Amino acid sequence: MELRQLRYFVSVVEHGSMGKAALELGVVTSALSQQISRLESELSTRLLQRTSGGVVPTDAGLAFWRQAQLALRHVDDAAVAARQARLSGHVSVGLAPSTTGVLGLAFMQAMRDRYPDVRLRMVESLSGYLGSMLGARQIDLAILFHEQPAQRWSTMPLLDERLFVIGVATLSGMPAGPMVHISELGELPLILPSGSHGLRALLAASFQRARYEPRIVAEVDGLAMLMDAVRDGIGATIQPGAALARPENASLASVPVADADAIRPNLIVSVSDDELSPAGLAARVVLAEVARAVVTGGRWPGATLR
Repeated sequence: MELRQLRYFVSVVEHGSMGKAALELGVVTSALSQQISRLESELSTRLLQRTSGGVVPTDAGLAFWRQAQLALRHVDDAAVAARQARLSGHVSVGLAPSTTGVLGLAFMQAMRDRYPDVRLRMVESLSGYLGSMLGARQIDLAILFHEQPAQRWSTMPLLDERLFVIGVATLSGMPAGPMVHISELGELPLILPSGSHGLRALLAASFQRARYEPRIVAEVDGLAMLMDAVRDGIGATIQPGAALARPENASLASVPVADADAIRPNLIVSVSDDELSPAGLAARVVLAEVARAVVTGGRWPGATLR
């Protein structure tokens, strides 16, 4: 029996509907129904009675619901007690510049609220450099964009980001449709990171598959300067939606790239669990929770949770 099954069951009883419960829990109805069926099989008894108007608990289900509520309250109380134990120590977390814009401040605030005695060090750098810093044990965890299987790291898939063509709406060649394929960019002037940048490698592969020769007018590795150039109309860029999170970029036009491979995976990567301190373990959990909250709140353009 799993805690999620208890939560699923309690939610179904409270809503009187599989569909409404699934909507609140953020799962598909079929998955929710499957978990309830597994729970009934494990208990060897029927917990819910399906009716034309929804579902109602059987006598056994009503008795189980009362105890499940009590168990979940104890679990929640245990979590609160753990969070209030005044965890201390220090942790170093690395984020790429685009990720910092959408996630950095929210993560720092959450860490301060939940673990005020943990000293947090934030490092903003390119993904490749962050990977090197992890390997040298200069940081404890980071959000990276590709796996390095040779490393003895702990890796947690987090989300996928769709890429966008971003530029001034009046820029010649700037696409205006709801989506655009890379092969349709024509002579659009592009400002991209240099070849050492992970995003550039992803784009180079996309350009090759689309048999498209981009018109690159400048290469800039710093995101702030790159976006300054885009806002000045020197060219457009191709970036994940997180690059649009800063207020100064809100006025720019953006069009999602339709190509299936124009997706950047985001992974929470840390030193191995046996090396990660309690403060590091806590920070990893908070980072994942904050990222999910930002995505579900619609504040991370183009991001889809894994």
